Amino acid sequence: MTRRYFRPLVQCDVARPKGALNLAGAWGWFSHVEVLQRGMPSHVIEAAMLPSEAFEELVAERGTLNTVPRIMGIVNTTPDSFSDGGLHAVAADAIEAGLAMATAGADILDIGGESTRPGAKTVAVAEEIARVKPVIEGLRAQGFHGTISVDTRKADVARAAVAAGADLINDVSGFTYDPALAGVASDADVPVCVMHGPVDPATMHLDPRYDDVLLDVYDFLEARIIALEAQGIARHRIIADPGIGFGKTQEHNLALLARLGLFHSLGVPILLGASRKRFIGAIGNAPQATDRMPGSIAVALAGIAQGVQIVRVHDVAETMQAIAVWRASVTGEWGELE
Repeated sequence: MTRRYFRPLVQCDVARPKGALNLAGAWGWFSHVEVLQRGMPSHVIEAAMLPSEAFEELVAERGTLNTVPRIMGIVNTTPDSFSDGGLHAVAADAIEAGLAMATAGADILDIGGESTRPGAKTVAVAEEIARVKPVIEGLRAQGFHGTISVDTRKADVARAAVAAGADLINDVSGFTYDPALAGVASDADVPVCVMHGPVDPATMHLDPRYDDVLLDVYDFLEARIIALEAQGIARHRIIADPGIGFGKTQEHNLALLARLGLFHSLGVPILLGASRKRFIGAIGNAPQATDRMPGSIAVALAGIAQGVQIVRVHDVAETMQAIAVWRASVTGEWGELE
């Protein structure tokens, strides 16, 4: 029998039918589920008809990520990132930007020292460490006590970043580029974000193809989660990111966004990183990445409405405001979703 995949049809309405289930113990709920199979039309069933294993994955709480959406602020210390390359290449500027994001509401700061834009070249380990380490140390020295994520594919960079104060490893290659990276995370006992992305950003944009992009990305992430567990990283310390914009066409990106809820079946928190991506510019007529803030917020809110727990963004203050108003609008209350 062809494998079945289950996507909860997430709602956030104040009225809900009897028997509706909380999604991941958080703000969304669902009463029906879309069943997906390769090569076959999808169909919708009542949530009560879910197999027990699928039911458990969808309703299980996600640790501390149950109550409100979290914001991850992007701090690129690179001279060539697609949106803000060079803006924070000096450590002092990156530290200042990170602290400003924290003040605006970022729970997590993601520090990256290697551009992963299409066509980007690999950065030497020593250079990448020289970019991220002083920023992480500076943020801690300046009193930032939130989560610091290091955005890297390399074990030696991650090891240096953790020693400097980072406490999350975010790998765009899904821990496939450097076989030693998972061991660094396991030894340090820090959480990880595993993303669906290519090993080499330099060629990821060259004619990407999938049999079924939604299910192919799901299968990749599921396999990587299993592999990371086998290397000593507990499932409750893993975050999954479908990798919007990484080795995907506009059609691929939109197919993933329309059914993001599927990834809740992985049983781990979902991170959505679509901020200022090229597809937003194409749809919203914004050729310059810096003009894509409104579209980026639209994507973030669409993801949160599907239960996404973390959004990775450039525009923290604006996204924070949008989330606050969205929450108040859908709940009819002004305050925390506890």
